Amino acid sequence: MAVDAARSEEGFTSARAAQVMSAACRTAGLDDGGAKLLRLGENALFRLASVPIIVRVTRGREWLTTAHKEVTVSRWLAGEGYPAARIVEDLEQPLVVDGHPVTFWHLIVEGERKASYGELGAILRDLHSLRVPDGLELPSFDPFDKQQRRLDLAVIPEDDRLFLRKRWHELRDKFDELRFESPKGPVHGDAHVQNLMVDDQGQVILIDFEAFCFDHPEWDLMVTAVEHHSLGWQTDAQYADFVAAYGRDLYDWPGYKTLRGIQEFGMTTWLMQNVQEDERTAAEYRRRIAGLRDDDGPRDWRPW
Repeated sequence: MAVDAARSEEGFTSARAAQVMSAACRTAGLDDGGAKLLRLGENALFRLASVPIIVRVTRGREWLTTAHKEVTVSRWLAGEGYPAARIVEDLEQPLVVDGHPVTFWHLIVEGERKASYGELGAILRDLHSLRVPDGLELPSFDPFDKQQRRLDLAVIPEDDRLFLRKRWHELRDKFDELRFESPKGPVHGDAHVQNLMVDDQGQVILIDFEAFCFDHPEWDLMVTAVEHHSLGWQTDAQYADFVAAYGRDLYDWPGYKTLRGIQEFGMTTWLMQNVQEDERTAAEYRRRIAGLRDDDGPRDWRPW
Protein backbone atom coordinates (compact mmCIF):
# COMPACT_ATOMS: atom_id res chain seq x y z
CA MET A 1 0.00 0.00 0.00
CA ALA A 2 2.82 2.44 0.87
CA VAL A 3 4.57 1.67 -2.41
CA ASP A 4 1.36 2.23 -4.36
CA ALA A 5 0.81 5.57 -2.61
CA ALA A 6 4.34 6.70 -3.41
CA ARG A 7 3.94 5.75 -7.06
CA SER A 8 0.62 7.60 -7.23
CA GLU A 9 2.17 10.76 -5.85
CA GLU A 10 5.31 10.50 -7.95
CA GLY A 11 3.16 10.51 -11.09
CA PHE A 12 1.02 13.45 -9.98
CA THR A 13 1.28 15.75 -12.99
CA SER A 14 -1.24 18.21 -14.36
CA ALA A 15 -2.33 15.60 -16.91
CA ARG A 16 -2.81 12.93 -14.24
CA ALA A 17 -4.78 15.33 -12.05
CA ALA A 18 -7.04 16.22 -14.98
CA GLN A 19 -7.86 12.53 -15.51
CA VAL A 20 -8.81 12.15 -11.85
CA MET A 21 -10.87 15.34 -11.93
CA SER A 22 -12.84 14.12 -14.95
CA ALA A 23 -13.58 10.76 -13.34
CA ALA A 24 -14.65 12.44 -10.08
CA CYS A 25 -17.02 14.73 -11.97
CA ARG A 26 -18.60 11.78 -13.73
CA THR A 27 -19.17 10.08 -10.38
CA ALA A 28 -20.68 13.27 -8.94
CA GLY A 29 -22.87 13.85 -11.99
CA LEU A 30 -21.04 17.00 -13.04
CA ASP A 31 -19.95 18.09 -16.51
CA ASP A 32 -16.15 18.58 -16.65
CA GLY A 33 -16.15 19.92 -20.21
CA GLY A 34 -14.01 23.04 -20.48
CA ALA A 35 -12.59 22.65 -16.96
CA LYS A 36 -9.51 24.80 -16.37
CA LEU A 37 -6.48 23.98 -14.23
CA LEU A 38 -5.97 26.90 -11.84
CA ARG A 39 -3.07 25.63 -9.77
CA LEU A 40 -0.78 22.64 -9.34
CA GLY A 41 0.96 22.49 -5.99
CA GLU A 42 0.24 20.28 -3.02
CA ASN A 43 -3.09 19.73 -4.80
CA ALA A 44 -4.53 20.43 -8.23
CA LEU A 45 -7.37 22.92 -8.46
CA PHE A 46 -9.78 22.95 -11.41
CA ARG A 47 -12.58 25.36 -12.21
CA LEU A 48 -15.56 23.78 -13.94
CA ALA A 49 -17.07 25.64 -16.88
CA SER A 50 -20.54 24.13 -16.55
CA VAL A 51 -21.27 25.08 -12.91
CA PRO A 52 -19.63 27.46 -10.39
CA ILE A 53 -17.60 24.75 -8.65
CA ILE A 54 -13.90 24.25 -7.88
CA VAL A 55 -12.63 20.65 -7.88
CA ARG A 56 -9.67 19.93 -5.63
CA VAL A 57 -7.59 16.81 -6.38
CA THR A 58 -5.00 15.64 -3.84
CA ARG A 59 -1.78 13.78 -4.54
CA GLY A 60 -2.71 10.44 -3.00
CA ARG A 61 -4.84 8.36 -0.64
CA GLU A 62 -2.67 9.31 2.33
CA TRP A 63 -4.37 12.73 2.20
CA LEU A 64 -7.84 11.28 2.81
CA THR A 65 -7.81 12.22 6.50
CA THR A 66 -6.81 15.75 5.56
CA ALA A 67 -9.62 15.97 3.01
CA HIS A 68 -12.14 14.90 5.65
CA LYS A 69 -10.73 17.57 7.98
CA GLU A 70 -11.11 20.28 5.34
CA VAL A 71 -14.76 19.39 4.84
CA THR A 72 -15.39 19.44 8.60
CA VAL A 73 -13.58 22.76 9.10
CA SER A 74 -15.55 24.36 6.26
CA ARG A 75 -18.82 23.31 7.88
CA TRP A 76 -17.72 24.58 11.30
CA LEU A 77 -16.62 27.98 9.98
CA ALA A 78 -19.87 28.30 8.03
CA GLY A 79 -21.78 27.71 11.26
CA GLU A 80 -19.72 30.43 12.95
CA GLY A 81 -20.52 32.89 10.17
CA TYR A 82 -16.80 33.21 9.53
CA PRO A 83 -15.88 34.29 5.97
CA ALA A 84 -14.33 31.14 4.55
CA ALA A 85 -14.54 28.84 1.52
CA ARG A 86 -17.64 26.63 1.47
CA ILE A 87 -17.92 23.03 0.34
CA VAL A 88 -20.73 21.91 -1.96
CA GLU A 89 -23.10 20.39 0.59
CA ASP A 90 -25.22 18.21 -1.70
CA LEU A 91 -22.28 16.14 -2.98
CA GLU A 92 -20.51 13.28 -1.24
CA GLN A 93 -17.34 14.64 0.34
CA PRO A 94 -14.63 13.55 -0.24
CA LEU A 95 -14.65 11.15 -3.17
CA VAL A 96 -11.70 8.84 -3.69
CA VAL A 97 -10.85 8.30 -7.36
CA ASP A 98 -8.04 5.89 -8.22
CA GLY A 99 -6.38 6.63 -4.90
CA HIS A 100 -6.85 10.42 -5.02
CA PRO A 101 -9.25 12.13 -2.58
CA VAL A 102 -11.32 14.77 -4.37
CA THR A 103 -13.45 17.57 -2.88
CA PHE A 104 -15.86 20.07 -4.44
CA TRP A 105 -16.09 23.72 -3.41
CA HIS A 106 -18.35 26.63 -4.28
CA LEU A 107 -16.65 29.01 -6.70
CA ILE A 108 -15.78 32.38 -5.18
CA VAL A 109 -16.47 35.01 -7.81
CA GLU A 110 -13.58 37.41 -7.44
CA GLY A 111 -13.97 41.17 -7.40
CA GLU A 112 -11.60 43.68 -8.91
CA ARG A 113 -9.04 43.86 -6.11
CA LYS A 114 -6.79 41.59 -4.09
CA ALA A 115 -6.81 41.29 -0.33
CA SER A 116 -4.49 43.60 1.58
CA TYR A 117 -2.02 42.66 4.29
CA GLY A 118 -4.07 44.62 6.79
CA GLU A 119 -7.03 42.40 5.91
CA LEU A 120 -4.87 39.31 6.37
CA GLY A 121 -3.90 40.46 9.85
CA ALA A 122 -7.54 41.14 10.73
CA ILE A 123 -8.90 37.83 9.45
CA LEU A 124 -6.21 35.91 11.32
CA ARG A 125 -6.96 37.86 14.50
CA ASP A 126 -10.63 36.90 14.17
CA LEU A 127 -9.80 33.26 13.41
CA HIS A 128 -7.51 32.94 16.41
CA SER A 129 -10.25 34.35 18.66
CA LEU A 130 -12.67 31.51 17.78
CA ARG A 131 -13.24 28.64 20.19
CA VAL A 132 -12.88 25.19 18.68
CA PRO A 133 -16.01 23.24 19.65
CA ASP A 134 -15.97 19.97 21.53
CA GLY A 135 -15.97 17.10 19.08
CA LEU A 136 -13.95 18.88 16.37
CA GLU A 137 -10.70 16.96 16.41
CA LEU A 138 -7.83 18.93 14.89
CA PRO A 139 -4.18 17.88 14.70
CA SER A 140 -1.26 19.86 16.06
CA PHE A 141 0.81 21.83 13.57
CA ASP A 142 3.57 19.65 12.14
CA PRO A 143 5.89 21.59 9.84
CA PHE A 144 7.71 18.38 8.91
CA ASP A 145 4.85 16.01 8.13
CA LYS A 146 5.28 16.12 4.33
CA GLN A 147 8.99 16.78 4.07
CA GLN A 148 10.23 13.20 4.19
CA ARG A 149 7.93 12.13 1.36
CA ARG A 150 8.85 15.18 -0.68
CA LEU A 151 12.55 14.40 -0.27
CA ASP A 152 12.03 10.77 -1.22
CA LEU A 153 10.11 11.50 -4.41
CA ALA A 154 11.44 14.77 -5.80
CA VAL A 155 13.46 14.66 -9.03
CA ILE A 156 16.42 16.75 -7.85
CA PRO A 157 20.22 16.35 -7.82
CA GLU A 158 21.41 13.91 -5.17
CA ASP A 159 23.64 16.58 -3.62
CA ASP A 160 20.55 18.74 -3.05
CA ARG A 161 18.73 15.81 -1.49
CA LEU A 162 21.58 15.12 0.95
CA PHE A 163 21.79 18.80 1.90
CA LEU A 164 18.03 19.02 2.45
CA ARG A 165 17.97 15.88 4.58
CA LYS A 166 20.72 17.33 6.81
CA ARG A 167 18.86 20.64 7.09
CA TRP A 168 15.64 18.76 7.90
CA HIS A 169 17.27 17.10 10.91
CA GLU A 170 18.80 20.40 12.07
CA LEU A 171 15.44 22.16 11.93
CA ARG A 172 13.72 19.37 13.83
CA ASP A 173 16.23 19.77 16.66
CA LYS A 174 15.63 23.54 16.78
CA PHE A 175 11.87 23.00 16.65
CA ASP A 176 12.05 20.83 19.77
CA GLU A 177 13.65 23.76 21.63
CA LEU A 178 10.92 26.31 20.80
CA ARG A 179 8.97 27.90 23.66
CA PHE A 180 5.78 29.63 22.55
CA GLU A 181 4.21 32.65 24.23
CA SER A 182 0.58 32.33 23.12
CA PRO A 183 -2.11 29.78 24.04
CA LYS A 184 -3.25 27.23 21.47
CA GLY A 185 -6.30 27.73 19.29
CA PRO A 186 -7.48 27.37 15.68
CA VAL A 187 -4.61 27.93 13.26
CA HIS A 188 -4.87 28.10 9.46
CA GLY A 189 -1.38 26.67 8.96
CA ASP A 190 -0.61 28.31 5.60
CA ALA A 191 -1.63 31.89 6.25
CA HIS A 192 -0.29 33.88 3.31
CA VAL A 193 -2.21 36.59 1.51
CA GLN A 194 -2.72 34.34 -1.54
CA ASN A 195 -5.01 32.24 0.66
CA LEU A 196 -7.40 35.17 0.87
CA MET A 197 -9.85 36.05 -1.87
CA VAL A 198 -12.03 39.14 -2.23
CA ASP A 199 -15.39 38.32 -3.79
CA ASP A 200 -17.47 40.52 -6.08
CA GLN A 201 -19.26 41.92 -3.02
CA GLY A 202 -15.99 43.05 -1.45
CA GLN A 203 -15.92 40.37 1.26
CA VAL A 204 -12.53 38.93 2.21
CA ILE A 205 -12.68 35.12 2.33
CA LEU A 206 -10.19 32.63 3.79
CA ILE A 207 -9.46 29.55 1.64
CA ASP A 208 -7.42 26.32 1.77
CA PHE A 209 -7.82 24.38 5.03
CA GLU A 210 -5.34 21.61 4.29
CA ALA A 211 -2.97 22.61 7.12
CA PHE A 212 -5.71 23.75 9.52
CA CYS A 213 -4.87 22.68 13.07
CA PHE A 214 -5.06 23.41 16.78
CA ASP A 215 -1.81 25.01 17.87
CA HIS A 216 0.01 28.26 18.64
CA PRO A 217 -0.91 31.31 16.50
CA GLU A 218 2.77 32.02 15.86
CA TRP A 219 2.59 29.48 13.03
CA ASP A 220 0.18 31.74 11.15
CA LEU A 221 2.20 34.90 11.79
CA MET A 222 5.37 33.16 10.60
CA VAL A 223 4.43 33.26 6.92
CA THR A 224 4.07 37.01 6.41
CA ALA A 225 6.90 37.81 8.82
CA VAL A 226 9.32 35.69 6.77
CA GLU A 227 8.01 37.01 3.46
CA HIS A 228 8.72 40.54 4.67
CA HIS A 229 11.83 40.36 6.83
CA SER A 230 13.66 37.66 4.84
CA LEU A 231 12.30 37.84 1.29
CA GLY A 232 11.21 41.47 1.00
CA TRP A 233 7.89 40.60 -0.64
CA GLN A 234 5.98 43.39 1.12
CA THR A 235 6.68 47.06 1.52
CA ASP A 236 7.29 48.41 5.00
CA ALA A 237 3.85 50.02 4.87
CA GLN A 238 2.12 46.76 3.91
CA TYR A 239 3.80 44.87 6.71
CA ALA A 240 3.02 47.66 9.18
CA ASP A 241 -0.67 47.31 8.23
CA PHE A 242 -0.49 43.57 8.91
CA VAL A 243 1.11 44.08 12.32
CA ALA A 244 -1.31 46.86 13.28
CA ALA A 245 -4.35 44.78 12.32
CA TYR A 246 -3.20 41.67 14.16
CA GLY A 247 -1.43 43.38 17.05
CA ARG A 248 1.94 41.63 16.97
CA ASP A 249 5.20 41.48 14.99
CA LEU A 250 6.67 37.99 15.18
CA TYR A 251 10.11 39.36 14.28
CA ASP A 252 10.47 40.51 17.90
CA TRP A 253 10.02 36.96 19.23
CA PRO A 254 13.17 34.94 20.11
CA GLY A 255 11.86 31.94 18.16
CA TYR A 256 11.53 33.87 14.90
CA LYS A 257 14.86 32.67 13.46
CA THR A 258 13.84 29.02 13.86
CA LEU A 259 10.43 29.65 12.29
CA ARG A 260 12.13 31.49 9.43
CA GLY A 261 14.26 28.41 8.72
CA ILE A 262 11.23 26.14 8.84
CA GLN A 263 9.20 28.39 6.54
CA GLU A 264 11.95 28.77 3.93
CA PHE A 265 12.59 25.03 3.97
CA GLY A 266 8.90 24.34 3.43
CA MET A 267 8.67 26.86 0.60
CA THR A 268 11.59 25.18 -1.17
CA THR A 269 10.46 21.58 -0.75
CA TRP A 270 6.90 22.50 -1.77
CA LEU A 271 8.18 23.92 -5.06
CA MET A 272 10.62 21.10 -5.79
CA GLN A 273 7.72 18.65 -6.19
CA ASN A 274 6.98 20.21 -9.58
CA VAL A 275 10.44 20.79 -11.05
CA GLN A 276 9.54 18.55 -14.00
CA GLU A 277 6.54 20.67 -14.98
CA ASP A 278 8.52 23.40 -16.76
CA GLU A 279 11.84 25.26 -16.77
CA ARG A 280 10.36 28.27 -14.96
CA THR A 281 9.56 26.12 -11.92
CA ALA A 282 12.95 24.40 -12.07
CA ALA A 283 14.74 27.77 -12.21
CA GLU A 284 12.88 29.06 -9.16
CA TYR A 285 13.72 25.87 -7.26
CA ARG A 286 17.41 26.45 -8.05
CA ARG A 287 17.16 29.99 -6.67
CA ARG A 288 15.59 28.74 -3.49
CA ILE A 289 18.00 25.88 -2.83
CA ALA A 290 20.88 28.29 -3.39
CA GLY A 291 19.38 30.57 -0.78
CA LEU A 292 19.07 27.77 1.75
CA ARG A 293 22.75 27.01 1.29
CA ASP A 294 23.62 30.58 2.34
CA ASP A 295 21.66 31.48 5.48
CA ASP A 296 22.98 35.03 5.63
CA GLY A 297 22.82 35.80 1.92
CA PRO A 298 20.11 37.86 0.20
CA ARG A 299 17.00 36.09 -1.08
CA ASP A 300 16.01 36.77 -4.67
CA TRP A 301 13.10 34.32 -4.49
CA ARG A 302 9.96 35.06 -6.43
CA PRO A 303 6.38 34.62 -5.21
CA TRP A 304 4.81 31.47 -6.67
